[in-house]
Amino acid sequence: MPLPPDPPPSAPTARPAGDASLRPAPARPEATSHPRRPTRARLRGGPAARGALVVLAIAVGAACSSGPSDGPGAATITHVVDGDTVELRIGGQEETARLLGVDTPETVDPDEPVGCFGPEASARTKALLPPGTRVRITRDVEARDRYGRLLVYLVRAEDDLFVNEALLSGGYARVLAIAPNDAHRAELSRAAGQARAAGRGLWSACPPEGGA
Repeated sequence: MPLPPDPPPSAPTARPAGDASLRPAPARPEATSHPRRPTRARLRGGPAARGALVVLAIAVGAACSSGPSDGPGAATITHVVDGDTVELRIGGQEETARLLGVDTPETVDPDEPVGCFGPEASARTKALLPPGTRVRITRDVEARDRYGRLLVYLVRAEDDLFVNEALLSGGYARVLAIAPNDAHRAELSRAAGQARAAGRGLWSACPPEGGA
């Protein structure tokens, strides 16, 4: 008995007679060896425009990298004189600044002996504020002392360390509150009291004297 013939292949789904998808695609023009003429839009993306974009990117990056230390009161440490006196640069101008509310033992006055724990206090301030450290300074009622030094509260920009308070809490200074420049007297006295109670720094290394 002969075998039945194989079934015919499935026909594609019928489409309406006018369906454009069944029409042959138009032939593409043969490529020529002539380069395409650049359009106006392409010309805008040339080297000059790309250079302008680079300059813009640099300007934006500089603006974004300027942190809080570039705002009002921004300064840069150039030198530490002793435990409570520093030299800094503010907008290109060099200034000597005295830290408000603190008094570290003497080390540089030619008319005074080196005070107990004075070298340690100076070393601590130098460790906290090496040259190039960016800081923020704020003032109190009086801008300068009788020697022409700026009177400042000083905050290290990188971590918001209140340096005046840090020297007191570590036992490197005593409180020196002189009206009317006493805006932070309460918190500075509290830091010194805690250091004294714990016997930190000069509170155990030096003989008792007037202080916090």
